[in-house]
Amino acid sequence: VFMATSANFGNMFSMAGASLFLPFLPLLPKQILLTNLLTDFPEMTIASDKVDAEMVTQPRRWNIQFIRKFMFTFGIISSVFDYLTFGLLWYLQVPVEQFRTGWFLESVVSAALIVFVVRSSKSIFESRPGNYLVSATLTIVALTIALPYLPFAALIGFEPLPSNSLVLLGGIVVLYFA
Repeated sequence: VFMATSANFGNMFSMAGASLFLPFLPLLPKQILLTNLLTDFPEMTIASDKVDAEMVTQPRRWNIQFIRKFMFTFGIISSVFDYLTFGLLWYLQVPVEQFRTGWFLESVVSAALIVFVVRSSKSIFESRPGNYLVSATLTIVALTIALPYLPFAALIGFEPLPSNSLVLLGGIVVLYFA
């Protein structure tokens, strides 16, 4: 829940800031809804994820202050990478539809993959995620990357990106994941 809330906070913060300098909306409402739908699938599988042994040795209470701090910090970090994406797409002078496609790709892919980072205090190599989480995440990442190239992409307002843009956006996602 708190990952989705912090990601939504970050996206809306980014949208608000971008609307101050962009002559168009960075994402259309239907694209925002699709972003939320796609990023929910990996997060829903966390309920079936493997839990680190030390997390179940004793009952734990929710730390509301930690959750609030996490949501705010994670939302701001997410927005920093959104603004980096905006700057890259603006620099590349892509058309509006490609701008939206680029931010959508970066946003969904990074939100899906970041689940691997925040699910445990250990590294992904020390605490292996469950099969459902891995499957759902990789499926969503593949679908998201393929979406602009599908026949109905124009109905959603997406347009295929040049390969150099995809590579640069991939670099931003890797930085975010790191």
